[in-house]
Amino acid sequence: MAGKQGRQWRSMCKGLILGTLLTSCMILLYCLPIQQAHFNPPEVPVPYSCAHRPSHLHPKTSSNMSQKNSSQSCSPKVDIMFMKTHKTASSTFLNILFRFGEKHHLQFAFPNSRNDFFYPSLFQRSQVKDYKPGMCFNIICNHMRFNAPELAKLLPLDTSYITILRDPAELFESSFHYFGRVVPFTWTIPGDDKLTEFLLDPHSYFDPEGFNSFYLKNLLFFDFGLDNTLELENPQVDEGIRLISERFHLVMLVEHFEESLILLKDALCWELDDLLFFKLNARKGSTVSKLTPELRARALEWNAIDWKLYQDFNQTFWKKVDAYGRQRMAKDVAELRKRNKEMASICIEGGQAVEAGSIQETDMQPWQPIGEKSIMGYNLKKNVGKTHRKLCRKMLMPEIQYLTELGVNLWITKLWGHVRNILNW
Repeated sequence: MAGKQGRQWRSMCKGLILGTLLTSCMILLYCLPIQQAHFNPPEVPVPYSCAHRPSHLHPKTSSNMSQKNSSQSCSPKVDIMFMKTHKTASSTFLNILFRFGEKHHLQFAFPNSRNDFFYPSLFQRSQVKDYKPGMCFNIICNHMRFNAPELAKLLPLDTSYITILRDPAELFESSFHYFGRVVPFTWTIPGDDKLTEFLLDPHSYFDPEGFNSFYLKNLLFFDFGLDNTLELENPQVDEGIRLISERFHLVMLVEHFEESLILLKDALCWELDDLLFFKLNARKGSTVSKLTPELRARALEWNAIDWKLYQDFNQTFWKKVDAYGRQRMAKDVAELRKRNKEMASICIEGGQAVEAGSIQETDMQPWQPIGEKSIMGYNLKKNVGKTHRKLCRKMLMPEIQYLTELGVNLWITKLWGHVRNILNW
């Protein structure tokens, strides 16, 4: 009897703690963006470039894509805007950018108090940590809702705009798994297989005005600052895609990540060493829902705008690959894979990712979705030589820990992390 009463008291106390923490977090998360919106800093003309061209940013010989037979000297481009879309391997690319920025002593435009720019509100330059008009920033890369006019007031004119897309059916499955528990309308979906039940009749459950509903319909289009609830035939859809095409110099594809990196290397005049990576934030296979052909078709129909966006840029992508040269691309991708495999043998205990419960260091624990620990991570080899020790740790480090190491104040993110840990009791 006493044990039963103890469990009841524990459950009640847990509920009170959760309620208090969640309420506090929600107030903070909603009040702070509103305060930010009221601050309109004066406009100061941005410079053409923030590249300081130090001696270690030495020019290298590069073969121009449009003139393959001629070689020319180029310097690495360091002014970069990476539009970090959701569930698109963007954390892996972020790690590449963090290491490149540290290597060349570049200035990042980071958010303040959390790991995104007050998403899902539209980006405002006042959200940048320690921002003052006229400051020079090389790289901006954290999650945001894209806002081209504000970014143009922050970044130098020679900034290269880069982003990444993913097959919308696979993205929807991943987003439903990762964010579903924080989208209240999903709580009413019956049965264990909520994804299938939703796709069979999405209009019965979806509430366009519902809290966090944007995560589950045309999320890519929403991330670009556009209306994700438009009908596909609406002229604003084509106009939005046109604006994205005009603004972004390179749109990478998750399904061809290594080819995307080679195109990036060519466009930005980087070295192959700058592209080395380990896949971060991967889910364990048992949590991935395999979409049947019928469910895939339904997911694409439900996310029709994202599907159109993806198809358009898929065509553009392969035109760039053809311009680069298919054989040349295959050779460079093979070399990148070889180098990554070599680094895995040097850095990773066991040579592959492990489940969260098997990760030995707290600093290597990735951010997990609410209610489960489905995101895998790595164990750093204990006998890594001095030559590679620092690089290995950086390559394996999850995003939140890397941001902290770079000096970003993440107190809201960390507070929310404590709430999530309680929810995962």
